[in-house]
Amino acid sequence: MGVTIARIEAADQAAIDEAYRIGVLATEVDLPDFPPFCRRRFEALIRQPQPGAGPLWALARLDGVPAGYVLLDLPQLDNTENATVDLVVHPAYRRRGVGRALHEHAVRLLRERGRKRMLGMAVATLPGGPARSGAAAAFAASTGAQPALAEVRSRLDTAGLDHDGLAASLAGARSRAAGYRTVRWQGHTPEAYVADVAYLDGRLMADAPLGDVEWEPERVDAERLRGTERALDARGRRRYHTAVRHEASGRLVAWTLLDVGASADWHAFQQITIVDPDHRGHRLGLLAKIENLRHLLAHEPAVRAIDTFNAAENSHMITINEQLGFRPVDAWTDWQLRI
Repeated sequence: MGVTIARIEAADQAAIDEAYRIGVLATEVDLPDFPPFCRRRFEALIRQPQPGAGPLWALARLDGVPAGYVLLDLPQLDNTENATVDLVVHPAYRRRGVGRALHEHAVRLLRERGRKRMLGMAVATLPGGPARSGAAAAFAASTGAQPALAEVRSRLDTAGLDHDGLAASLAGARSRAAGYRTVRWQGHTPEAYVADVAYLDGRLMADAPLGDVEWEPERVDAERLRGTERALDARGRRRYHTAVRHEASGRLVAWTLLDVGASADWHAFQQITIVDPDHRGHRLGLLAKIENLRHLLAHEPAVRAIDTFNAAENSHMITINEQLGFRPVDAWTDWQLRI
């Protein structure tokens, strides 16, 4: 029979279950320190995607046995020449042509839809870090993809927090932030802050180092922000926000987000941290991150590990994270393929 590939439809629970089981096993083998592969998140990705997302899912079978899946996301509101890819092969069926068949299927779909670039990530070992397979990177290179951006995943062990050091860093940040004050919330953004948060969210891809990744800034408005919040609710993400308000203008000019998933109360991700360029130089990023860390731990005392991803060239944010206690774990590369 060889490899056969079929689209996964949102109503096909059996296919979704088969793909989910593949994701569970792949995560256990490839990233054993990650939180468990989350069923609620996985099913919501299929049934309630982010606003502007155009997901295409496919399941591969090898001789009739579920052996891998691919998720393609074709942005609809911006970056309409791009697509992202998450290609996962069951550990027991690797090096048997499943990944190659899924990749060729993905390229064919994207060409039919006029997409010109495909982007995906692969993990690798950092010196002194836990061993990671180089197979994903080797596979990406074999397809003709090019490494476009180097990233680093770092982890904060909350049991080892230097509370005195954090207090000193927070005091120093506050001393530089005269005329600003922090505000906090959980879950959905208060209506009074929506316009400012949407603006800051839209700045991320304009301000973050992207290396050779060809990705345009995303146009985020109130409707898109609310749609994203609903999609995150469906995934079970519990969100903790701290923003910095500029007293003279009344605007939020910095914002950071931590979230906890539905599969593991011991783990959180540090998501966006962004400061408006006109308000940099006041340590607002450090101020927001320390206060938000305290905000999270006050409500999620079980959290013992927080992961964050940064472009390797983003030395400013990496320095801030190290000041909080984050330490590098592994290396990630954004691979870009012109199709």
